Amino acid sequence: MRLFVTVPTARLAENLGTLPEGVELEIWDLESPAPRERIDLVVGPYMGGTKALGALAGLDIGLVQSQSIGYDGVEDTLPAGIPFANAASVHETSTAELALALTLAAQRQLPRFVLAQQSGQWSPVFAESLADRKVLLVGFGGVGEAIAMRLEPFEVDMTVVARTARPVWHERLGRVQVHAIDELPALLPDAEIVILALPGGPETRHLFDDGMLGRMADGALLVNVGRGTLVDNDALARQQGRIRAALDVLDPEPLPAEHPLWSTPGVLIAPHVGGASTAMNPRIARLIRKQIERMLRGETPANIVIDG
Repeated sequence: MRLFVTVPTARLAENLGTLPEGVELEIWDLESPAPRERIDLVVGPYMGGTKALGALAGLDIGLVQSQSIGYDGVEDTLPAGIPFANAASVHETSTAELALALTLAAQRQLPRFVLAQQSGQWSPVFAESLADRKVLLVGFGGVGEAIAMRLEPFEVDMTVVARTARPVWHERLGRVQVHAIDELPALLPDAEIVILALPGGPETRHLFDDGMLGRMADGALLVNVGRGTLVDNDALARQQGRIRAALDVLDPEPLPAEHPLWSTPGVLIAPHVGGASTAMNPRIARLIRKQIERMLRGETPANIVIDG
């Protein structure tokens, strides 16, 4: 069996290394003309959004492999009949790292020290800890689990929320009682830190609106590494610093320079870099090689989220 595979960059092609016999690899960014009418595996650009998928119209495509975990909006632009796989296993660890980094930076007021350093000021402060805080983790998929594992050594009082209530036995965390999403309004007032790791889509859009944000305690911290659409950013700005926030994802992206959230007290903004670390390159290469090997064996590829 032979496979024709395209990847969007020379760097990714190099990271793949030597591929099995029978695999032909070519670089295609989905902006230039397609190299062939039949492509067995197309790897899409990272952070390219969904617009690039329109380039697949009229082509015979075996599988599209995304470099991102999220896939909201893909079905609106992906031509019918093409299977689509997400990048589960690639970004969970790196995104969880950033969730912890944002939480610690906000709690220990690291932005204050950066600003003080620029003007040569010695600016000590008695800050909030992460230890002993009541943390509400909203989302317990791959990213949520990775965050929970990294929170555990910090000695927090953690409550987990997901779509449905269920007990979970986790190899590292032990027994975890997952609460249902409809319990969120009752759980919010007691939380000191709320970390969002939910997927996007119509069901979760503006889950944290004026009403939900208003249920958070004064001075509580909201951390979002899920999807920007989870939080109504205008509503968050209307809180005027009553609650704090550390956000890696926003809606829209980039956040317009005139948006009031940039200057809202207690808000820390990162430009959607959860997965953008050196952990990504070897992990996406490993996933692509796994897909190639499965396809060569005639097996169903992993991570298919749209059957086509």
